[in-house]
Amino acid sequence: MSLDAAHCYEVVKARDARFDGVFFVGVSTTGVYCRPICRVRTPGRDRCSYFVNAASAEAAGYRPCLRCRPELAPGAAPADAVQRVANTAVARIEAGALSGGSVEQLAAELGVSSRQLHRVVEAEYGVSPLALAQTQRLLLAKQLLSDTSLRVIDVAFGSGFASVRQFNRLFRQAYRLNPLALRKQSARRPASPHILLKLGYRAPLAWQPLIRFLAGRAGTRTEKVNGDSYLRTVRVGPHRGFIIAEPIGPGLLGVQVSASLLPVLPELRARLRRLFDLEANPLVVDAMLRRQPELSAHVKRAPGLRVPGALNGFELALRAVLGQQITVKAATTIFGRFVDTFGGMLETPDPDVDRFAPDAAEVAEATLQQLIDRGLTRQRAETVRALSRAVADGVVKLEPPVDFAVMRGLLQELPGIGPWTAEYVAMRALGDPDAFPHSDLGLLNALQLAKPAALLARAEAWRPFRAYAALHLWHGYAAGG
Repeated sequence: MSLDAAHCYEVVKARDARFDGVFFVGVSTTGVYCRPICRVRTPGRDRCSYFVNAASAEAAGYRPCLRCRPELAPGAAPADAVQRVANTAVARIEAGALSGGSVEQLAAELGVSSRQLHRVVEAEYGVSPLALAQTQRLLLAKQLLSDTSLRVIDVAFGSGFASVRQFNRLFRQAYRLNPLALRKQSARRPASPHILLKLGYRAPLAWQPLIRFLAGRAGTRTEKVNGDSYLRTVRVGPHRGFIIAEPIGPGLLGVQVSASLLPVLPELRARLRRLFDLEANPLVVDAMLRRQPELSAHVKRAPGLRVPGALNGFELALRAVLGQQITVKAATTIFGRFVDTFGGMLETPDPDVDRFAPDAAEVAEATLQQLIDRGLTRQRAETVRALSRAVADGVVKLEPPVDFAVMRGLLQELPGIGPWTAEYVAMRALGDPDAFPHSDLGLLNALQLAKPAALLARAEAWRPFRAYAALHLWHGYAAGG
């Protein structure tokens, strides 16, 4: 992003971690420079200056903040590369990486030694990787004990503990209460075949536009909207199941999870937060976009609009490729054929939803003719095959945390994938809040512009939240507004 003061200040107000290391903010009243994620009280707009790196801030006379420690910010320099590992490691830990693996295995996955991993995580977060993982497991277990009728043994293993004995001991140490005592203190809940996950978010949440966007681009028989309820099938590794999500109270989303997904609950929870964009700060995003003349009416019409994410990055990318240069309806039809051919059957509470989407390895094994027979041109079939092989082989990673620019580049090296597809995948699968498919016909029509270059120039004022601006324009255009 460019260091436009208005854009940068919106990031500082939101404390958006996706911009950590992209720039630093100097505060004139304190003489200190910080990372945009610093937890100190947000300074006034007129007190802030912005710098592309720490050296520039220090050359201007600012000293580093002792609280957010700018020296630990991820960056592009080789010296910063290991620091970037801390944020990646924590995201993996929150998704349950240490429930079935060791710190050594996680370190090897990230390309560093276990000692380096300990050092950077402790420097960034103040605790060791194991302590961080233990807190995540205990908090999930506490929620399951309070909100579900699961047996304690299922709570223990579903939260990622190796044994019930270990779970009981650590739970008593942390909360001075044994699990059964907490269960007795909680309201009695009727037995249920499903697991209730409660996911918090910052209000407002434009729930209907979010789930309509998701289901409107769904493959047949994989997801469905019924009132405020969103049902879809899920696969996480070898585990198959379904989720049913709907708001259950102020700032809370309730997600019923089929019991078959209990072994991967921590990872699923992380994916659900990305799917529904629950980390967003809509008050900051909406306030910024409301100041834009082209967007103001759209934001007022749908406050709290989120960028729909993806439970599976390959599924999203496949649908994006299939949707190139054809209508949403036609793309949905073709994706439905892929579901029927390469996906699988699954029983859910709704007979209309009974299949799950294919993964990259399944599509990668298909012949070119099999892909063409699903309704693709030869050129499009070659793109699908290249994409599926790149994802299956680990060359392309389509879920955060990743380097947005690197992954855009890798995607566009594949035959048949251009800027529109790369931006759309970055927006939804990778979680880049500033991704913007400026050649999109719907966006051009929404603003009555003829040239993508004109739209790109117009959107410069919408940074760093161009992805949210795109969703507002799509939503408004679809509604005829």
